Amino acid sequence: MGLPRGAGIINLPIKDKTALYSSYMPFVKGGAVFVPTPRQYKLGEEVFVVLTLPDDPERIPLTGKVIWVNHRNQGQRPAGFGLQLMGEQGDHARRKIEAQLGGALQADRPTYTL
Repeated sequence: MGLPRGAGIINLPIKDKTALYSSYMPFVKGGAVFVPTPRQYKLGEEVFVVLTLPDDPERIPLTGKVIWVNHRNQGQRPAGFGLQLMGEQGDHARRKIEAQLGGALQADRPTYTL
């Protein structure tokens, strides 16, 4: 798997389940994760992210497209982008995220995106 042209690797260590809940985007087909960053990304841009989930030493490499953008100065939400989970590694990440969140997926708390 090659890196998208001009891209670096973004490490996304999610420290706890509260941050995981705020980062996960279950309303996107296949799921997505929000990546807080001050760097500006464009919709459709291909990005490489290494995801680490709470209490899990596995580093999950994800390549996908930007499907959501929070620009700076959007109220309480951090700047960053949503990365759609795609392919085999994306399915693996989605299953692990949803297993960790369990019933919290039904909660109605604010997230980084909604």
